Amino acid sequence: MRISSIPQLYRNVRRWQEIIVILRRYGLADWLSQLRVDFIRDWIKDEQGVPLASYSRETRVRMALTDLGPTFIKLGQVLSLRPDLIGPQLASELTKLQSDVPADGPEIVRALVEKELGLPIEQLFAKFDDKAVASASIGQVHVAQLHDGTDVVVKVQHADIQSKVREDLEVMAGLAALADRLPELAVWKPKVLVEQLSKSLRRELNFTREQQNLQLFARELGKFETIRIPKSFPRLSTSRVLTMEFIRGVAVNSISTDQSVDNDRRQRLAKLAAEVYVEMIFMLGVYHADPHPGNVLVIDGDRLGLLDFGMCGRIDDRLRETIEEMLLAVVSRDASLLTSLIKRVGRMPPRLDESNLSIDVADLIATYGSQPLESFDLAGALNDVTDILHRHQISLPPQTSLLIKTLITLEGTLHQLAPHFSLIEVMQPFFRRMWMRRLSPTRQAKRLRRLYVELENLVETLPGQVSNLMQIVQEGRLDVHLSHRGLSPSVNRLVLGLLTSSLFLGSSVLLAFEVPPLLFLETNWFMGLQRMSLFGLLGYVFSMLAGMRLMRAINRSGHLDQTESD
Repeated sequence: MRISSIPQLYRNVRRWQEIIVILRRYGLADWLSQLRVDFIRDWIKDEQGVPLASYSRETRVRMALTDLGPTFIKLGQVLSLRPDLIGPQLASELTKLQSDVPADGPEIVRALVEKELGLPIEQLFAKFDDKAVASASIGQVHVAQLHDGTDVVVKVQHADIQSKVREDLEVMAGLAALADRLPELAVWKPKVLVEQLSKSLRRELNFTREQQNLQLFARELGKFETIRIPKSFPRLSTSRVLTMEFIRGVAVNSISTDQSVDNDRRQRLAKLAAEVYVEMIFMLGVYHADPHPGNVLVIDGDRLGLLDFGMCGRIDDRLRETIEEMLLAVVSRDASLLTSLIKRVGRMPPRLDESNLSIDVADLIATYGSQPLESFDLAGALNDVTDILHRHQISLPPQTSLLIKTLITLEGTLHQLAPHFSLIEVMQPFFRRMWMRRLSPTRQAKRLRRLYVELENLVETLPGQVSNLMQIVQEGRLDVHLSHRGLSPSVNRLVLGLLTSSLFLGSSVLLAFEVPPLLFLETNWFMGLQRMSLFGLLGYVFSMLAGMRLMRAINRSGHLDQTESD
């Protein structure tokens, strides 16, 4: 441990204690859930008196993150975007995470707004409601009115949120360093997840990025007259305060239970939403990444409004081309092509079973490749893909995982509007446009230009690099570093076996030569035992325990009788 990290640990010791208590509570509940004795399983209960052991493991993980506070809730929300790492079941459970943080008092809110905007709040707004209409982990929302009569909402950051986030991120970094040493947790890539969470939180703590996203989508989606994007007010916005237009409408989750809305109107609204998102994803390359039913409003019966642009995704040309090739592979039922594309876009584990991966991909294509477009289950197909990736420990780039999660959430929202609506059917005309754009002379010229630049750079740098390599070889400074993966358990078992045999032999010598102190000095004490060396007997006992421990470890590994070919 570095000496410089000691003050950080001391500063966060209180938070460490809280985290350890909560993790121990839910960890013990996880252990109790495996027991068959009911009165023991009922020891630990939640606030409603329900035994924690009665919940599923995924539910207990969600409950633990909720108890740990806003930053860990954000961690769970980031994990929900990575079903390829944690599995579809846990990812689906973590989507239920909601942070209900108490709102700051009126004095705190007014002081922060006036400090950020530089004027008294009466000069900034004609009306400002001190009572927050919503409060989440990062900030809270207040309704206000400008002096020209425009209704707005003001998103205000919590006063102490930055210090809390910084403290929790320091603790998470320590937990990730510990988890990275455990094989069963290392597959989740804890350090990578914490780094991804840090980037996500830094973006959310800066309201300027959300304001830029509002301006970008208002400009790019201007051709859709039936889509409303809240207008931002840069003069009344900073990194901690965001003022935007108040859009009045009905959330999709309310429309889904409204029997007065006829089926034709539902189909039109669902088609409109699908066309907008397909345009954003496959044409613009940037999209609103949180299309859950509460963020999609129905305005005046036939228009849609999108809210909360704090989380947006981006797709580069290379990823878009890979997605197009994957769709082509599914349509043409080419399992080998789809397998190679998955291996290209994902990060492979050191020991990938390629034959089993090919079989799983072939089963996937056999299941979904023959489904008609009007009834194609896109969410089911994407969930099965992430399940295959999770089983084979293939991790996707964050932007790819975010896109998959967005499409799954979007289809769920569209089904609330129109239960029989098919997103893939709306996407079909865009596929033709994508292929026409991909084969266009302008696109090919751009690719040739990029290839020429890369080739020119290679021609310029390759001779110098080869010359440097030859000079290193001639001077004898070429070093080869070997990394042994999975060798530590075998070495540990080998050392334990040597120590056990040495202890057994040493104990035999002590017993043979009757090294004092001696036990059973009287003759014929029990089954002829007489003058037994105490240290020899202890050595026998410890060698037997160590031998049993070694046999148990070998048996659990499953490699006692198997050969490499098996």
